[in-house]
Amino acid sequence: MKTTMGRNCLILLLGFLGLGALGGGGALVISPGGRLIGMPLSLLKKSPFHDFLIPGTVLFLLLGIAPCLLIFALIRKPACTFAEKLNCYRDMHWSWTFSIYTAFILIAWIQLEMVFLQAVSWLHTFYMVLAIAILFVALLPAVRSLYQKSI
Repeated sequence: MKTTMGRNCLILLLGFLGLGALGGGGALVISPGGRLIGMPLSLLKKSPFHDFLIPGTVLFLLLGIAPCLLIFALIRKPACTFAEKLNCYRDMHWSWTFSIYTAFILIAWIQLEMVFLQAVSWLHTFYMVLAIAILFVALLPAVRSLYQKSI
């Protein structure tokens, strides 16, 4: 029972991240000027971007689509040769490893956002805690044991 509770918690955390990033990233792709979600282009003055299209696309794909696909992979554990080539933990199923990667991508995203915006908001703290929670839950022994490959 404990093992599935940890897995379900990981799935819930990834689902929250994915749905939020699909909404936010999608809004920025649809409205690169930021009007749809009330983000002025002036926020980007210290960044390499002229509008929100590229950041929105990256947010939508890496932190939106990817975690949503990971949920399926964590539940079904499908084989994927390409994903296995990127798996640095050979004794673990690639979906578990990619949940770790997702947490680090979120940490990098938040760090870059704070640098480019030259500001820190409560949302940065919230999403940093979310990334740490994803890491913590994924690294729980009960969760790890679900994704350990049998040798």
